[in-house]
Amino acid sequence: MNITTIEAISLPEAWWMCLRAALDGGSLYTIERGSFEGHQRREIDMVAINIEVPGMRPLVPYVPEGVPPPTSMEYVNDYLSYLMASTKAENEEYTYGWYLADQIPKVIEMLKNSGQTNQAFMTVGNPSTLDMKDPPCLRGIQCRVRYDKLHFIIYYRSWDLWAGFPSNLAALQLMKEYMADEIGIPDGSLLAVSPGLHLYDYSWDFARKVLKDI
Repeated sequence: MNITTIEAISLPEAWWMCLRAALDGGSLYTIERGSFEGHQRREIDMVAINIEVPGMRPLVPYVPEGVPPPTSMEYVNDYLSYLMASTKAENEEYTYGWYLADQIPKVIEMLKNSGQTNQAFMTVGNPSTLDMKDPPCLRGIQCRVRYDKLHFIIYYRSWDLWAGFPSNLAALQLMKEYMADEIGIPDGSLLAVSPGLHLYDYSWDFARKVLKDI
């Protein structure tokens, strides 16, 4: 597998750089199992994205006229509760908050008392997720205090680059800012890793228009 490394300053810049990497070097294949089964993806084999100042505003990217925005801050703020609240509707197999809500205060307390540790890892899912039709994409968040700041290292098993990436990272950044404030330290960088960052076929033309504009 090829490894792609992205070094970005802000969340929007990281998105634009990943769009380029997926269109230029992503592997093309037809989905046999999972979301949009039967459609095609352009997927980066393995990506490591380092975002130096993820808290730089705006958190969501600009798109040119005629391209539907992949997300909005209104959506991101709603999504934040999905990340941090343990409530789950009857028709939902899971929410990220269902897994994370009880872990967040424990990690805050751990890093308040013992900042220099690599044990503050929040998990999403369990062995039973293998039986789900659509198991969680986000699988883990490593919370590290390094150089007197709080950093996130995030792992996605599969990741929709067009609509998922900008919404997910903006909401995770807001969660990180909340946790940093509770711990009493500055907000730090964000590193995301995925062996499945992809663009669905419906979004290829949108992505090309975005990159042409910028």
